Amino acid sequence: MNLDTQSLQPIINFIWTVADDVLINKYLENQYQDVILPMTVLRRLDLALEPTKDKVLKTHNEFKGKIDNLSGLLTSKEHGSGLAFYNTSPYTMKKLLADPKNIDANFLDYLNGFSENVQDIISKFKFRNQLETFENTGITFSLIEKFCSPKVELRPEKISPMAMGYMFEDLIRRFNEKTNAAAGRHFTPREIIELMTHLVYLPVKDKIQQGTYLVYDPCAGSGAMLTQSKRYATNPDGEIKSKATFHLYGQENTGEMYATCKSDMLLKNEDPDKIKYGSTLSEYGFDPDLKFNFMLTNPPYGTSWKEDIAKLNVGSGKKISIVDRRFNLPIKNFKGELEETCLTSRSNDGQLMFMLHMLSKMKDPKDGGSRIASVQNGSALFTGDAGSGESGIRQYILENDLVECIIQLPNDMFYNTGISTYIWIISNMKEERRKGKVQLINASSAEFYKNMRKPLGDKRVELTNDHIIKIQELYFAFEENEYSLIFDNEDFGFYQITVHQPERNANGEIIKDAKGKPKSDKELKDTENVPMKEDIQEYFEREVLPFAPDAWYDKSKMKLGYEISFTKYFYKHEPLRDLADIENDIMQLEKETDGLLKEIVE
Repeated sequence: MNLDTQSLQPIINFIWTVADDVLINKYLENQYQDVILPMTVLRRLDLALEPTKDKVLKTHNEFKGKIDNLSGLLTSKEHGSGLAFYNTSPYTMKKLLADPKNIDANFLDYLNGFSENVQDIISKFKFRNQLETFENTGITFSLIEKFCSPKVELRPEKISPMAMGYMFEDLIRRFNEKTNAAAGRHFTPREIIELMTHLVYLPVKDKIQQGTYLVYDPCAGSGAMLTQSKRYATNPDGEIKSKATFHLYGQENTGEMYATCKSDMLLKNEDPDKIKYGSTLSEYGFDPDLKFNFMLTNPPYGTSWKEDIAKLNVGSGKKISIVDRRFNLPIKNFKGELEETCLTSRSNDGQLMFMLHMLSKMKDPKDGGSRIASVQNGSALFTGDAGSGESGIRQYILENDLVECIIQLPNDMFYNTGISTYIWIISNMKEERRKGKVQLINASSAEFYKNMRKPLGDKRVELTNDHIIKIQELYFAFEENEYSLIFDNEDFGFYQITVHQPERNANGEIIKDAKGKPKSDKELKDTENVPMKEDIQEYFEREVLPFAPDAWYDKSKMKLGYEISFTKYFYKHEPLRDLADIENDIMQLEKETDGLLKEIVE
């Protein structure tokens, strides 16, 4: 099925009616998704197993009790499902409908028949918690009957993981709108994933034709980014046509998304054990020494990571001190000396912590290095003053020459937020011309998107294939123009100095301390950010002293900061309107409204 979201609407609408028709008055509206989402996944697994059902039952009945572990046989192509999972119950969803009187007991038997990896999915959905309500309200038959309708086409060969991601995003959005709740997730639209995969794989196209590569998403969601990126790299009709082996790894801490992701890995014959459950920042599910060739992610932004801090934090007070090699890194102080520093963002936004996590998972350049694509919001670019954790994280990334390119996307690209978003392209194997440089691409203007015929939540615009090509051409050209600018890493750094001015008494005389030095007036204290490439004293004499001749700064208490401001770099000056034009407009307005006040008063 076409991945255009509009073409999925009939199925989404039908599933939505199941909630309204079957669950109404049986469940609270904010509980609908607890039933609808797992039933959608289970029906999908059910359809995948239908063709081999008889073969699996025959093998199970023949060897049950004779072999300790039947999993190998029951997943084999010759004797089993040919997939990484199976169901040894005599029922399918359709067969359950043949015995309405016993459907509750049979449905439980059906669920219990799934293999262990599917049991994990059922558990993460907490689906068994719903069975008592199904039985007490008598909706089990109606619910299964609805999902067996031909109007719900959920076969894996018809609905890809990407399409499932769209469906789940739209359903969750609708559920939350109905209950006035915030979605809390940012499912990544197909076209953004396409752009990310292009920029991750194409630059190393010739190097990945053979071999084995590990792909990782620390915020895997429904798994669409992983499966789509592999599909792009290995598509025999695509741009890369790699014959290499790609192993997909991911971690997700939302139960229903984890369950959805794992179910689609099963359907894709990927290793479901490479998808881990739990918070990546504090409960990393893989060997700490495991490194990845490619990483793609859309981490949560503007989201608290306080729970992670509580698990990681061994310090006390307001200062966060984490004993974790991912977050303790060497950065330079204002003297140019390297200092081991605990780099943490503020507790209400953990997006840059995921960036540090991915940096720690990069392969050594001697082993081929790594490439990363990550979606971030504007906060990652400029939030945090000099000396803050966010600034320090940017400093570490830039000082180590890891940023290739940052691309500003159009607003209104996501389903549940209209804010500005950016794709960071990170690499520790930069080509020669990019070394020491950062490319900024402004793809936020109308030249890079088209308006959608019908908005989906907050998503009002989309990238076409032509737009994706246009952006990647800007990246590969690596030239400066209206939409692309190239900077040295140091261009984003600055020294923050505190400017002092003397205190004065009522007579205007300077107040001095015991050492005879002027006392600083707290009311007049200010800061200046001196570009890293400039001489501080020359800057001070040029920008400060002409306006405050008695001012000084303490050279021993400077701070180092880093920020990236797209607004400043791509700002286009709009000249003020001519005064005569404004006067003419006012005169015209007066003529048009002449007598209006008189009419009102009279």
